[in-house]
Amino acid sequence: MEERKHKAGYVNIIGKPNAGKSTLMNALVGEKLSIITSKAQTTRHRIIGIVNGEDFQIVYSDTPGIIKPAYKLQQSMMNFVEGAFIDADLFLLIVDPSDEYEIDDKTIDKIRKTNVPVIVILNKIDLLNNDLVLQHVNKWNEIFPESSIIPVSALYKFNVEPVLKEIIAKLPENHPFFPKDELTDKPLRFFVSEIIREKILMNYKQEIPYSCEVCIEEYHESKELDKIKAVIYVARESQKGILIGKGGSAMKRVGIEARKDIEEFLQKKVFLELYVKVMKEWRDDELKLKQFGYDL
Repeated sequence: MEERKHKAGYVNIIGKPNAGKSTLMNALVGEKLSIITSKAQTTRHRIIGIVNGEDFQIVYSDTPGIIKPAYKLQQSMMNFVEGAFIDADLFLLIVDPSDEYEIDDKTIDKIRKTNVPVIVILNKIDLLNNDLVLQHVNKWNEIFPESSIIPVSALYKFNVEPVLKEIIAKLPENHPFFPKDELTDKPLRFFVSEIIREKILMNYKQEIPYSCEVCIEEYHESKELDKIKAVIYVARESQKGILIGKGGSAMKRVGIEARKDIEEFLQKKVFLELYVKVMKEWRDDELKLKQFGYDL
């Protein structure tokens, strides 16, 4: 009996901000690895989620949304996107049909020049009628005539299974890149800090969430309880007051919501301490950005 060949590859998810890249990856991986909010530019890093089968390994890579950088933090975010163009075995191009500003021709040409297979994911079809879905499918068939165009609703996990089947069909033959029991390449501290940052994105408006960076300063594990000390850095003194809120009320709400999700993620009790510090204009400071794990 002939042995089945093993398939493995990097499946890199690209698209514009708020197209649903993180929602789709979480649905495909079956774990909440990327934070999700209704705000654009939620994802700052390149986050890897690994799905294993007996004869395949899919290494999903969620990237920040494609934007024109306004400061060095955003430039670093786009560097993560550039990395996704270099090592991809397969692209998942996520398209939000309700976004009037479509993916630019430069990005489309860049994808074509890689000669890497593409699956176009037409997301958020729960917001469209069937005729509009068909129009968008036909349009993307013209842009990528050799690619599969799959309409999905990542939010409701509708039609996600055909995406998985198509990915496996297009994976190259390879040995696994990671041990078969690994879920991601990121450490535990990273996901804890991302959960806290998600709650900041959800609880504050305007510029505040985009001026914050979360660092885990202390993490003490035990069987019954993990003790975590996190520092939230802001770019200006005025932002510190807004973040803390009157009598600390706003920060208390963030702490309660974050602790609940961290406990769910870790499946154990957590004692969480949050502090706010000012690190002036950190988003344009190369040294500080490197300390926070950004490539420049």
